[in-house]
Amino acid sequence: MNDIELTIVTLQFDAADPTAMLAILSKYVVMTRMQGGCRNVDLCSSCTHPGRYLVIEKWDSPDAQRAHFDSDGMLEMASACDGVLVSMPQIDLWDGPSAHDLA
Repeated sequence: MNDIELTIVTLQFDAADPTAMLAILSKYVVMTRMQGGCRNVDLCSSCTHPGRYLVIEKWDSPDAQRAHFDSDGMLEMASACDGVLVSMPQIDLWDGPSAHDLA
């Protein structure tokens, strides 16, 4: 039986300009969903910290995720964030256990 490989990345942004940040991240999410190896991308807005956004990305493999982080779309999003953030985004890499690991 083949185990499904899954790489999960979270990106947390604290915005000085929430309207601008939401526009940047909305475009980023749409473009990222079209990348090869992307399984899903969600954009969440914090209910307890106004102006905080969380992007949750799921990738087929670590290689697909790394290729995306080196892509023009990622660089465009990062450049667009200049002057819009309170601080550097927090990026974390997660290991997604398969359903077989939970049995």
